[in-house]
Amino acid sequence: MATAFLPTASTFLPSHLSSPASSSSSSPSLIFPCKHNAKGKLAICRAVNDSTPLSPNLTKRGLSICFITSFSFLLAGQGCSNANAAILEAEDDEELLEKVKKDRKKRLERQGVISSSNKETGFLQDLVYKLSKVGQAIDNNDLSTASSVLGGSTDTDWVKKANIAFRKLSSSPEEKSQVDSFNSSLSSLISSVTRNDVESSKLAFVSSASAFQKWTALTGLVGQLKGL
Repeated sequence: MATAFLPTASTFLPSHLSSPASSSSSSPSLIFPCKHNAKGKLAICRAVNDSTPLSPNLTKRGLSICFITSFSFLLAGQGCSNANAAILEAEDDEELLEKVKKDRKKRLERQGVISSSNKETGFLQDLVYKLSKVGQAIDNNDLSTASSVLGGSTDTDWVKKANIAFRKLSSSPEEKSQVDSFNSSLSSLISSVTRNDVESSKLAFVSSASAFQKWTALTGLVGQLKGL
């Protein structure tokens, strides 16, 4: 390996040291480019001389070359790190862009379904009006009025129509879960009003209204219905 550096190393020596007359066992050994470890740390470069000390110019020049070489490797390593970081950032940007595209596509599809569901939207608007009347009646402890609006069971016409709209406009598991919560709370509300239980009626009404509002937020119908 040493012979591979002979032409280069000789150029680092002063002329009186590189002459043929001085190439004996007492002459200084050739200066080889310094080695660096895998982490890019600066290596210690030395010129080995068994008998004659190296001149100050030779030592400084060798150390300068060593420092420049090591510093170049450090910069190269940093450049690789920056390149890897840029690649990862680009991949993250691509994933984010794909997510944005998918979300936009879903919103457009949902808006298309809503636009073609005027009848179902009307069912839901009627539901909003009825819940509003029931809430006012319960707030005034007027369970008789609340009962007349709700009906005696969940088998009433307005509840059936509301569920027709729910089934058509619900697509995700979260949306369907809120529909189940609404129907369960509505059943409890009707039962509490029928028993003339004011406190239970209030709690059931809050649960029903909360589930319905969450569902409209998930489906994007908040701006389509009045009174929410």
